[in-house]
Amino acid sequence: MMLPGYPWRVFFINPPGVYAPQEDTGMLAAALRRESLRPGAEVLDVGAGSGALAVAAARHGAGRVTATDAAFAAVLTTLLNAWFAGHGNRVRAHRGDLLHPVAGRHFDLVMANPPYVPSAAPVLPRRGRARAWDAGPDGRAVLDRLCAQVPALLAPYGVLLLVHSQICDPARTVGLLAEAGLETSVTDRRFIPFGPVMRGRAAWLEAQGLIVPGQDKEELVVVRAQRAA
Repeated sequence: MMLPGYPWRVFFINPPGVYAPQEDTGMLAAALRRESLRPGAEVLDVGAGSGALAVAAARHGAGRVTATDAAFAAVLTTLLNAWFAGHGNRVRAHRGDLLHPVAGRHFDLVMANPPYVPSAAPVLPRRGRARAWDAGPDGRAVLDRLCAQVPALLAPYGVLLLVHSQICDPARTVGLLAEAGLETSVTDRRFIPFGPVMRGRAAWLEAQGLIVPGQDKEELVVVRAQRAA
């Protein structure tokens, strides 16, 4: 499949159960292209899915790209897509929960497209396709963890690029990252129609006050946060 917003004509394998590149992936790819990477830059792709962003970072000049995902199938898919794209020597993928596989390391750039769809279940799924999007009643179960943990992984002048829905309160994301000492702003916004998951939950989302009656679109945002020296 083609990656939405991807600047190169590259096709990716995407087996069942692995998060397929969507509009949010394309927004992060566009934000990545605006970043200047130092020679040998260390880049982290959190929740890699198909590895599309990991490959984009390698193409953009990263010295080494590390990808993490909780699903073994996603880890394998990332490695395969990196090799097919000619960047297998610079992309490494590890199975594990969010940032656990890279504890103690530091990165010049961290990209994250985490689960952010609000769900009625208070406990996040540990397996199945919903693991890629379910994020608790307010959609912030994973976002809040990233905001708390990523700042410690950033090298001096390191940058975090994080995408999620307006429904999940970008102001909270900006506030949490700013409290951690990062220079933070929303750099990209795009309205898109609800996908199948959001359409299926529209009535529940409306009942929770997360969307207005009849709403059938959501605004996606990219938050950029940078560490000082």
